[in-house]
Amino acid sequence: MTLAKNHLVKSVQKSAELPKTFSTRAVQSLLEIIIKTLESGEGVMISGFGKFSVRDKSERRGRNPKTGERMMLRSRRLVTFKCSPILRDKINGRGG
Repeated sequence: MTLAKNHLVKSVQKSAELPKTFSTRAVQSLLEIIIKTLESGEGVMISGFGKFSVRDKSERRGRNPKTGERMMLRSRRLVTFKCSPILRDKINGRGG
């Protein structure tokens, strides 16, 4: 199951014993801060979780997989994520 934003709000509400409106604002504010930081080209590192980074991909040659037609793919920016060793160990059952 994918963790949707409303599930995240409910989890914050339950674990912090906060009203739903406050939990919703807290989650939304956190997401907006992360988005604005990534839009500016900076990374976001959350200790014990991982790092979100913005990477530039230059223009390159590609092809349409449906038609086989060659084309130029425009340059773009990507968000990448690298998990922390702590998170990686927990996912693999090696951490507490």
